Amino acid sequence: MKVTLLGTGTSTGVPQIGCTCPVCTSVDPRDNRLRCSVWIETDERKTILLDCGPDFRQQVLREHLYQQIDAVLITHEHYDHVGGLDDLRPFSVFGDIPVYANDITAKHLCEHMPYCFVEKSYPGIPRIYLNVANPMKPFKIGDTTVTPLSIMHGKLPILGYLIGEKFAYITDAKTIPEETLSALRHIDTLIINALRPLPHPTHLSIGETLDIISAIKPRRAYLTHMCHHAGRHAEMDSQLPDSVHFAYDGLKLEI
Repeated sequence: MKVTLLGTGTSTGVPQIGCTCPVCTSVDPRDNRLRCSVWIETDERKTILLDCGPDFRQQVLREHLYQQIDAVLITHEHYDHVGGLDDLRPFSVFGDIPVYANDITAKHLCEHMPYCFVEKSYPGIPRIYLNVANPMKPFKIGDTTVTPLSIMHGKLPILGYLIGEKFAYITDAKTIPEETLSALRHIDTLIINALRPLPHPTHLSIGETLDIISAIKPRRAYLTHMCHHAGRHAEMDSQLPDSVHFAYDGLKLEI
């Protein structure tokens, strides 16, 4: 499985507009963080997109990605995770694109993008259709098993995803139920959110995320969904445990 991190930033992205802090003015490209999204190519060459934020068009142009998308897995309905769904239009030439989300997010998408989910569509709209995903109810994308995971984003129930048996993606978590922790213990690779060093009411801080990683014990973990307060990549990555890394836009992993 090949995994490309399209974006690793929080809702405002980094640099944040108007900010002159050391991170936002850094010349290190690893400190430029677009909104979170991940592109996966499975061993059987199926393509899975995890979230589709407002920077999606820029991200796929940067990475020269243009091929059939076999599934879009949505974590939750916030704009920084779904704002690019309309930019799936050019990919519709390859065929209809199934979108998976929990019932709350599916309802939100129908309300805010009704032109995409009408019975009689018109030419030019994205050819996407919704499927409701439920925690711990696996489904298949080709031969790859996808297991939705229960996550809490403050008081909002959202989804993480276990792809196959080795790779999991969690973003915007604040708390993670024991059922989900049990499903993830000793996996190979975990990507998980870590907003900043200081606590936040709806997102894990870096310290809280490290505690969760210690409980899950993956072979390796990568931090994502980081705001400018998370610090500069070169400094912060060196302070993490050997098996934990600051992710960055364009990072490519082999699972």
